[in-house]
Amino acid sequence: QVRLVESGGGLVQTGASLKLSCAASGRALSEFFMAWFRQAPGKEREFVAGISRSGTPFYPDSVKGRFTISRDDTKNTMFLQMNNTAPEDTAEYYCAAHLRYYSDRHSDYTYWGQGTQVTVSS
Repeated sequence: QVRLVESGGGLVQTGASLKLSCAASGRALSEFFMAWFRQAPGKEREFVAGISRSGTPFYPDSVKGRFTISRDDTKNTMFLQMNNTAPEDTAEYYCAAHLRYYSDRHSDYTYWGQGTQVTVSS
């Protein structure tokens, strides 16, 4: 089992930056493909970024060039740097982990954090 705990969410203005963290315990983060998802009220959970065990990042077009995913396996922590935020980035952000390879489908992920709210005001 691995426990994931997100932090770093908050209320920011359009164009501001925010850095989310996902701290893991119970197992080494290095075993997993990690990802960030987000879910806005009334919408499907959406893939935001993923990172392989070797550190290769994956992004959908909606955040490419604005968000950066990274991991520090020595600290068992994953990060999401969010730059140039927009109101459409407002959502609950979740970190997730699974033992296989790249996937942008939330149903493929085994472990989830409890979420951290990000609100971007216009």
